[in-house]
Amino acid sequence: MILLHEMHLASELIEEARREGDDICEIEAEVGELAPITCEELLEALGKLVDWQVRLSEKQACVKCGCGFAGRPSIVAREHDLVLFKCPKCGRVPKVLEGDAIILKAVLKGGK
Repeated sequence: MILLHEMHLASELIEEARREGDDICEIEAEVGELAPITCEELLEALGKLVDWQVRLSEKQACVKCGCGFAGRPSIVAREHDLVLFKCPKCGRVPKVLEGDAIILKAVLKGGK
């Protein structure tokens, strides 16, 4: 089931792609491991809104904690629009360095 949240995030990505112009046939995007949507959810929502070819990849998260840990966090829970994570070394909430965004990587035009 696609919810309003997923449709909103898909619409934002579509709007960003359309800034590149018309006649889009394919987009490529990167979905952060800590983003508020999974690749599967985003792909399903995009499929309801556009007929473009869509390639999505997941970007592993990287965090830095006050305890000195730097690397991939421990994901505690993933709920609708929420990812709870902690430092695997000390259990505190670390600072996210990367892997929490949805990034449009490429827009291809023509072909249809």
